[in-house]
Amino acid sequence: MGKGFYDVPIAVNEPILDYAPGSPEREEVLKTYKEMYNGSLEVPLYIDGKEITTGDTRTISPPHDHQHSVGFYHKATKAHIEEAIASSLKAREKWAALPWENRAAIFLRAAELIAGPYRARMNAATMLGQSKTVHQAEIDSACEIIDFLRFNVQFMTEIYSDQPESTSGAWNRIEYRPIEGFVYAITPFNFTAIAGNLPSCVALMGNVVVWKPSHSQMYSAKILLDVFREAGVPDGVINMVMGDSAMITDTLLASPDFSGVHFTGSTGVFQDIWKMIGNNIHNYKTYPRIVGETGGKDFIVAHKSSDPKQVATAISRGAFEYQGQKCSAASRCYISRNIWNEVKQYVIDDLNSFKMGSPENMENFVSAVIHERSFDKLASYIDEAKASPNAEIVVGGTYDKSVGYFIAPTVIETTDPNYPTMCIELFGPVVTIFVFEDDAWEETLHLVDSTSEYALTGAVFSEDRYALDAAVKILENAAGNFYINDKPTGAVVGQQPFGGARASGTNDKAGSKLNLYRWVSPRMVKETFVSPTDYRYPFLGE
Repeated sequence: MGKGFYDVPIAVNEPILDYAPGSPEREEVLKTYKEMYNGSLEVPLYIDGKEITTGDTRTISPPHDHQHSVGFYHKATKAHIEEAIASSLKAREKWAALPWENRAAIFLRAAELIAGPYRARMNAATMLGQSKTVHQAEIDSACEIIDFLRFNVQFMTEIYSDQPESTSGAWNRIEYRPIEGFVYAITPFNFTAIAGNLPSCVALMGNVVVWKPSHSQMYSAKILLDVFREAGVPDGVINMVMGDSAMITDTLLASPDFSGVHFTGSTGVFQDIWKMIGNNIHNYKTYPRIVGETGGKDFIVAHKSSDPKQVATAISRGAFEYQGQKCSAASRCYISRNIWNEVKQYVIDDLNSFKMGSPENMENFVSAVIHERSFDKLASYIDEAKASPNAEIVVGGTYDKSVGYFIAPTVIETTDPNYPTMCIELFGPVVTIFVFEDDAWEETLHLVDSTSEYALTGAVFSEDRYALDAAVKILENAAGNFYINDKPTGAVVGQQPFGGARASGTNDKAGSKLNLYRWVSPRMVKETFVSPTDYRYPFLGE
């Protein structure tokens, strides 16, 4: 190997299966779901290729059936985290030196394993552990992670092929080295694909990783780890640890060999990590890379020329798919007065037709929110809206956690554009509407831009090209992913690179080459074929 310029398979987006009644994929995923529901999965730590059990365990329960246990995971001690660091650094010696095509082959194989023999397990685990419907699981834990793995390999080769110009007298070349030390990957509960991509894309570029998945995503994290192991990721390259988040972070960031963090999660946690890195900066061997995607307060703005049915569908899907627990979910909407009554009726009709319950019942469009803390927070905002003179519940507004953490999809209408639920990230199935006057388009756009600290996603609807042009200009910095006449969710790898700025993160665009550039440290090599033998330049002549 290493004796040719190799073309990798051209990356294409994985086709989405529809799971229609009677389809083989529907039968397989339901059978797998039932087996998992009736089983008990043990999730050990994974360090240097070894499964480590500590006896300090926590239960894994479905959010839609929180009294039922489907397994448990083990928590690490500080000594385990230190062992993970040592394991990573030991593995780096061989992994960083491995020819790139070998790394590529491992992660291309991982993609095919998920597309084939692991597909039902990945989706069933995501349905069970994170309360996703089969469609939401399919586009996440099957298609998106497959796309990440395939496209990242292609992006890697495009990066490597970007070389400087040379002359006949000197050959210039750039080596895209992995960064020194180890990278800390912190992943969220809401997307299995993100949980798989954050450690794997870093490893693909020749780095080693200590990965801490979310406590609320442990079931599918274990399946991802099984895939990586079967695909051939060597021992120590990706170590998976769980436990006290503060202890794990403190220990990893205290190491002189800490070289970067790849993060998706809350803004507050990311800011605390950034501050801790700054406080420790004199201890590190290299300046750490800080890459994060954090919160959002994503918007839909509808001009008076908009089609009310299209706007209503964007709200129904954009705000409530996966219970509004997407970083990109629509959470605040600004609707022109002349179309609001039609939009409102369409949304009410949609929400009244929603069915809610376990993902095992594929008639359900929504399921439970992730845990009790989220449930209690959302319920409190709903109660406040019911009591507020500035807000009205348009539809929904009920909740029940006796069996699962179920919040009915809820629409709040407010007369105050700065009402709390227009400004605060809720991360659940609650959307707030502000109705603006038809002639206040640009004024409303400036309001949208200034209301939130976040800038992740946003959507604008209009059939008026002048109105759209104004929106694109005024909202230039309000969203890293900006949608025209579409909902603000559903970014596809290779098509819509994802990420936002302001308090929404570093905008390093997962699903593109831009993110992978953060995990390399280029070395410029100039080789001169005939070296000078006289220091004198022509200008020195008499």
